[in-house]
Amino acid sequence: MKKRLTAFLLVICMFAAVFTACGSNQEENTAATGSSSAASADSQKAKGNEEGDNVLKTAASFAYPSLDVHKEYYGWYTSIYGLSEALFKFDESATAVDCLAEDAEADGTKWTITLKDGVTFSNGDPLTADVVIQNIQRLAEVNERFSYLGDFTWTAEDDLTITVDTGADVYPMLKNDLASPEAGMIDLDATKDFDKDPVCTGPFVITEFNPEGDVTVARNENYWGGDVKLDGAVFYYMQEDDPKLLAMQSGEIDCYNSVSSGALEVYEKEPDKYHVESVAGTRLQYYILNENRLDDSVRAAINLTVDKEAIAEYLKGTVSAATSPYPASTAYSNITIPAVDAEQAKKLLEDDGYTLGQDGIYEKDGNKLKLNICYYAARSLDTLAVLIQEQLKAIGIDSYLTVEEDPDSTYIATADFDLALYCMISDKCGDPQYFIDSTLADGAYYNVGGFKNDECQAMIEQLRVEVDPDKRAELANQIIQIAVDDNAFGYVGLFNHTTVMKPGVSGFAEKIPFDFYGVDANTVK
Repeated sequence: MKKRLTAFLLVICMFAAVFTACGSNQEENTAATGSSSAASADSQKAKGNEEGDNVLKTAASFAYPSLDVHKEYYGWYTSIYGLSEALFKFDESATAVDCLAEDAEADGTKWTITLKDGVTFSNGDPLTADVVIQNIQRLAEVNERFSYLGDFTWTAEDDLTITVDTGADVYPMLKNDLASPEAGMIDLDATKDFDKDPVCTGPFVITEFNPEGDVTVARNENYWGGDVKLDGAVFYYMQEDDPKLLAMQSGEIDCYNSVSSGALEVYEKEPDKYHVESVAGTRLQYYILNENRLDDSVRAAINLTVDKEAIAEYLKGTVSAATSPYPASTAYSNITIPAVDAEQAKKLLEDDGYTLGQDGIYEKDGNKLKLNICYYAARSLDTLAVLIQEQLKAIGIDSYLTVEEDPDSTYIATADFDLALYCMISDKCGDPQYFIDSTLADGAYYNVGGFKNDECQAMIEQLRVEVDPDKRAELANQIIQIAVDDNAFGYVGLFNHTTVMKPGVSGFAEKIPFDFYGVDANTVK
């Protein structure tokens, strides 16, 4: 279990790193035209400005050098392009539901996975249990974040049934892990070029791939899941916000997500021309309160003062005020937090012996109440730091701001802070465990503010082996509630997954909180 937890925490750190490193410049590369997919059909269908009126044109914020589903985070974009599918997928409530597989049941350390009958790759080859196992073994070999899957024993009982023995330890998150886009299925024998033309099961096939540039796909005429409504789609690489806005206004593109606050204001003024969908995503802004330096009363007063709704309003629709670390649509976000109450915050301080000085700042035993707020200037944390500073000063808590380029090697490593701001993915796979394991468990990487609770730790140990999703959600709610009641953390905002579409466009994953879905068989324009 220790090995798997180490690999699990590595996922967290690498998740944070990949989004810091995604801003590479576009390079000129030779276009690769798909050749091994028998269903690629007429690539001219998917040329956005030619005769294909039923071709969706969109913008992609990131572009990668490879379409190898299993490597790095490339599977995120093969999923967005509609090329690859995993055994399961996440729905609007972040629940893992059927896709290529129809069921996964656990009995202790043994899982039984049942594949759907009739699933084929784009070349007509069937997806069998043996092929799935070969894919999982390759994923474990080429992607360090999923190496632990290679420790399990995978057995094909028949063409549609797989059993998985996780060894000595119960592993309750297997179904969710198999919904990760990196676990998408490839026809390993038929694929001749994994980087440019993987043969997959999705509703679309590659017709033109410019590494770190534009990508064009066409309908998979052999799609196992039924009719595909679009003829194809074009994904134009546009990293900056302004070009996307201009392209949307000029009609060059039909939709895109990750809409900036400035563009959102433009779109909302013309609802007849633009349809905007916004759901709370999984990237969380939060702060850690240092229990080794702050009294209980001070921590409670801070949490009664920080106005998340006001912060969300100031950030103009880019975030939703958070109650828990997870989107409100999930079963594990049922947390109760006190309402903002400045007078109650002041009373807590005064009951603890603080008196308000002539300068409007509380003091105790001759010492001013002045906090060190640490942050790094990304994900709007610089704005967040200033807003929190102003809100605290309004009730008599002074502070100064310390900005660091690398929080992990500074205030997270040293715990030299009173209030530390941070931003991370809180829910990567439709399950609450990894955020809890990384912030609340004893010895966790981000548990640097002195939080420790034996009851909480016992429930975390139980969560690590509980298989039933309802019980997992119940445990997670109880665990997070303990941390909230202890005033160990403050969950401020979840970045919104915001999509803008022309009227008539739908099915571009606009209601799903994750960033790794895009076109599918039901996307229309």
